[in-house]
Amino acid sequence: MKDTKKNFPKLELIAGNVATAEGARALIDAGVDAVKVGIGPSSICTTRVIAGVGVPQMTAIMECAREAAKANIPIIGDGGLRFSGDITKALAGGALSVMVGSLLAGTEESPGETELFQGRTYKVYRGMGSIEAMREGSKDRYFQEMIARESKLVPEGIVGRVPYRGPLTDTIYQLVGGLKAGMGYVGACDIKELQAKARFLKITA
Repeated sequence: MKDTKKNFPKLELIAGNVATAEGARALIDAGVDAVKVGIGPSSICTTRVIAGVGVPQMTAIMECAREAAKANIPIIGDGGLRFSGDITKALAGGALSVMVGSLLAGTEESPGETELFQGRTYKVYRGMGSIEAMREGSKDRYFQEMIARESKLVPEGIVGRVPYRGPLTDTIYQLVGGLKAGMGYVGACDIKELQAKARFLKITA
């Protein structure tokens, strides 16, 4: 990344994923313009089970955001978002944007195949760490690009189904509506104010 930034100083680089302040700092020191945060929170990611590595997503976002703020570098919350309220919490915790997968995977415009299963319509949702994705070129993301035999690959994701949701615009409308509601409850008119006013509470069983 340092070489890329040196040769192309105007090129904006986003790198990740990390889940600790130290990881965020390493990328910032390498010259990135934004840091992607999230190790294993996604619904079709099995990294935490297979590798035993990961950090709860809100903890990761908050720790990385504190570190990134020192250099005025934005972070992107990647994964673990099941409802619109999760977007609100990720932004309140320090992310300036989020990446969503499963929330959009069931829409008409998503690339997954449409399937009929037990009388209901679903879309296929494939993790980048799944065998199926590795077969088509994602092996290098998991440092397994030199492995030729499929039986020797160690996947960190699965392929699943998500309910068909119809047009993308309908889902986006609901997600944006939920975010607006969350910001309204807090009394925030933008992300910066949301982060300043939001309060997080510990809940124990």
